[in-house]
Amino acid sequence: MPSIPLQRTLAVTSLVYAASLWGLVWYPYRLLNEAGVGGIASSFFTYAVPLLAFGWLHGRALHRARGKWMWLTALGLAAGWTNLAYVLAVLDGEIVRVLLLFYLSPLWTVLFSRILLNEKLNRAGVMVMALSLGGAMVMLWQPDGDLPLPTNRAEWLALSAGMMFAMSNVISRHLGGVSEGSKAVAIWSGATALTLVGLVLQPAELDFTSGAETGVWLLLLGIGVLIGSMTYAVQYGLARVPANQAIVIFLFELVVAAVAAYFLSAERMGVQEWIGAAMIITASLFSGHMEDEQLKEKAAHA
Repeated sequence: MPSIPLQRTLAVTSLVYAASLWGLVWYPYRLLNEAGVGGIASSFFTYAVPLLAFGWLHGRALHRARGKWMWLTALGLAAGWTNLAYVLAVLDGEIVRVLLLFYLSPLWTVLFSRILLNEKLNRAGVMVMALSLGGAMVMLWQPDGDLPLPTNRAEWLALSAGMMFAMSNVISRHLGGVSEGSKAVAIWSGATALTLVGLVLQPAELDFTSGAETGVWLLLLGIGVLIGSMTYAVQYGLARVPANQAIVIFLFELVVAAVAAYFLSAERMGVQEWIGAAMIITASLFSGHMEDEQLKEKAAHA
């Protein structure tokens, strides 16, 4: 086994890798959309690939976790909606605004942790909620005085994706003794199941299969392999990196996405978005401090 310092280096590298790819993966999904592959169909194939390619490797681990199948199912559905809603949002919305709404997840994490895990709301938690809400209001504020709410389908999807991302993180924390591979399979299964339901409801999404070129199938396969590697990377890193450090690393996704959006889609952020972004990012940093305080409290009472 690698030494502890090497494990930590590998874990940090895994999280940087995952954050970087998540900041870029919207672009190949847009290319697929331009080629006639809708968001539901592309999500189905890109999550079915890692499920079929790697899922069988974790059969024994899933069997050992059979007593937690209800929670694993909840994890899969929450993470599945996170990924599907994210893909649909980035196809139609402005990338950075979508990601900022997604990164309101610390706000929802505080609420879900209080409801599901009965965790106390400390000062850091109050700060997270205030900054997250304040950042969202600044970013979404309308000059005509309308309520600062998402203004289109993509932004609502991004908001819901962030909520379900927070829910999946809380559930994953509850499943602390379950293997990383089992959680990964649950995530791929949840995304595949939800997108399959979407395809049943919207079968026209599969019309592309009759005339798709080889390049389209290769792109779907390539994204699927990357999705699988990102899931493993996140699970490996989260198990070995403190929460506050992981949150800082994940925020690198915003930087990558902003730069990529600037060069690949000519999207620009205004002053209002920058101020809201600063508040939301600060809230994410405080959420790491909040988890540190909770760990210290648990250690003190152990």
